[in-house]
Amino acid sequence: MDRRLAAYAVCIESGRVLLALSVGPGSERTWTLPGGRVEHAEDPYDAVVREVAEETGLQAVVERLLGVDSRVVPAGERRLPGAPELQNVGVFYRVRVVGGALRPEPNGDTAESVWTPLPEVARLRRSSLVDIGLALARTLPPSGHVAPVPVGGLVQH
Repeated sequence: MDRRLAAYAVCIESGRVLLALSVGPGSERTWTLPGGRVEHAEDPYDAVVREVAEETGLQAVVERLLGVDSRVVPAGERRLPGAPELQNVGVFYRVRVVGGALRPEPNGDTAESVWTPLPEVARLRRSSLVDIGLALARTLPPSGHVAPVPVGGLVQH
């Protein structure tokens, strides 16, 4: 089993959420939250700020910790064919943009980032991370945990 520690940004302004379009193998396109792998010895708090800047071109500050999600992606459902199952532990933060300009990630997996009206999110092919992050932001559970999001249809791993 692979394990991954990642930090994700939930940035909601004026009824819109900041989403990043990830392009995977075979040009598979999935909307997700800005964020990604926490590097060796990096604090997730710092990682989320770095990931927002790398993927979107925006500078962000962390406003609060929203919660933590742990999920196992079965080997057969991984985006990388032949990879073993993956345990993804995601740390979700509410962030606020303080500068920069939207742009695609140079030499990266993020094709574009956009501000998406919240009612439109349900119609997008998206990562389950989007639903988890929005649920955490909406409910602010004291435990920092929300029920697992079912995967299928427009909601992907």
